Amino acid sequence: MRTAEVLIMAALVSAALPAVSWAVKTPLSPPVTVFAAASLTDAVTELATRYERETGLTLRLSFASSSTLARQIENGAAADLFLAADEEWMGYLDERGLVAAGTWIRPIGNRLVAVAPSDRARPLELRRGFDLLAVLGDGRLSTGDPAHVPAGRYARQALEYFGVWAIAEPRLARAENVRAALALVERGEVPLGIVYATDARASKAVQVVAEFPAESHQPIRYSFAAMAGRDRNEARELLAFLTSPPAIAVFRSHGFEIP
Repeated sequence: MRTAEVLIMAALVSAALPAVSWAVKTPLSPPVTVFAAASLTDAVTELATRYERETGLTLRLSFASSSTLARQIENGAAADLFLAADEEWMGYLDERGLVAAGTWIRPIGNRLVAVAPSDRARPLELRRGFDLLAVLGDGRLSTGDPAHVPAGRYARQALEYFGVWAIAEPRLARAENVRAALALVERGEVPLGIVYATDARASKAVQVVAEFPAESHQPIRYSFAAMAGRDRNEARELLAFLTSPPAIAVFRSHGFEIP
């Protein structure tokens, strides 16, 4: 085959291939490590699979409460990106010089809901001083530990807003993260839990019985950023992908709100 024909064939094959939006890495590129809030598990796992397929880059994902992950980063854990469920824990790292300058963004939000096991769910009317004990019976109320888990802190604010925190506090089942709080409701170990709307949406074993109004707690805004000291081009490219329109559409499909 003549040289001109070879060049024409190569051009035709190249034109037929789908365009890849993100730079393809070599197999020798070190993995990018992502620390992400437990409530992001489903959406980020889906996006990571897509990104790995498109770029050939390996991602390492670690999901836990934002507080746990922030403490690990503070103590030297090698995270390239941190995806926190609030602004407080990202601010905690930023104050310590651990957030790469100019990378902190707040791309998505969430809502706070009360959930019950699907087989015994009853609508819960939220009003000042509502009878929480009647709902709990002899059981407990599960949520993230308000002492350090963002979902638990929002839950405390909402319960204070409705004037029932003093009743709820001694009856709390304090979970290490919001997914652990959801699991207690899924297994029927507690009659009621307070979680994010996205967590409730991801479960077939629970049903939303009430949605807390936005004014009852601080806005739920997730914080994404690259970590200082590991501010690699691969990390910034992944961060750009996670906040691109296609990725935001995935977050939206999982129920996250777009500010």
